Amino acid sequence: MKNFTYAIPTVVHFGQGQIQKLGAEIAARASKVLVVYGGGSVKRNGVFDAAIEQLKAHGIQWAELPGVEPNPRVATVREGVRLCREQGLDGVLALGGGSVIDCAKGVAAGFYHDGDPWDLSAKKLTPERALPIFTVLTMAATGSEMDDIAVISNPETNEKESFAGPCCYPAVSILDPTYTYSLPAAQTAAGTADIMSHTFENYFSPIEDNYLAESLAEAVLRSCVKYGPRAIAVPDDYEARANLMWNAAWAINGFLKMGKPVAWSVHRMEHELSAFYDITHGVGLAILTPNWMRYVLSERTEARFARYGTAVWDLDPALPVRELAEAAIQKTRNFFTSLGLPAALSELGIGPEHFPEMARKARTAGFDKTFVPLSAEDIVHIYQMSL
Repeated sequence: MKNFTYAIPTVVHFGQGQIQKLGAEIAARASKVLVVYGGGSVKRNGVFDAAIEQLKAHGIQWAELPGVEPNPRVATVREGVRLCREQGLDGVLALGGGSVIDCAKGVAAGFYHDGDPWDLSAKKLTPERALPIFTVLTMAATGSEMDDIAVISNPETNEKESFAGPCCYPAVSILDPTYTYSLPAAQTAAGTADIMSHTFENYFSPIEDNYLAESLAEAVLRSCVKYGPRAIAVPDDYEARANLMWNAAWAINGFLKMGKPVAWSVHRMEHELSAFYDITHGVGLAILTPNWMRYVLSERTEARFARYGTAVWDLDPALPVRELAEAAIQKTRNFFTSLGLPAALSELGIGPEHFPEMARKARTAGFDKTFVPLSAEDIVHIYQMSL
């Protein structure tokens, strides 16, 4: 196991009614905040009103940035930065899922950046300073409520890039599972796929000597398999919603990668899909992941997939290793399909015309250090397998 330093500065208030702690937490760190949200669902489900009540009760002023896109766009980030600077705001409150929180991080870091906020993503800058970020989560998926990463899209250049820095960890996150009751089934399914993909990216690593992290990753995956279908079947199942929400945070808060080299593959490939076609991130991951698994399966990797099959899918460990590995991959595909997620890009009207350019953009130095190193040609092949 390699050396590591692990620290998460985010205060998490988890459970029903925890929004009652929001006002005091913000008041300790800010006096005027930008309230960032998406298409209006937070106003329909009561989250917006509950948050504003907290702001009023603690004398906190606010401005609003509505309309954050499912793949948050840099133009929206720029508008948020403008509002914060012009109105003297000193904090950012995100009400929503990962896209809203990522946008809020872009605004918070962009506020102090001397230049275009897109520089942070395009140039992979590490911001050293950001406005304090507060989140009220309404969708279990990205884990952005407990990590320091933001993913921003630029439709003008067909790019979707990320940046990260310790200053981008939310100061406080409110995780109330009841706020996810009203999610459509399709979003719950896509969120479950995203949680599982974050876990896969950490689990399939060239070094496998962190037994605690490996076992926790398997527990997160088993939990998604158990509770994803339950949350879709019974949207107000508190146990299911609570477990998915906590899974999302732990899939990407850094713990699962501690002590081992981790370089992500499938996320980078999917970012190009959603950059070019603006599809739902979790949907793209559900399509690509089983095909990536099939492509990288070999004598060297089959034992890892076999362990995954026995630990997560309860497959018979007495089966031959290759048979176990192949069965585990098929179980993954079948599970995503059972959630109602598409299995092929063609179902979304996506063809191969941009695959070479997408592969070229996706192919970064990190692909030399992934579970199985991939060339641009390899990535094109995986895209083609996904048609």
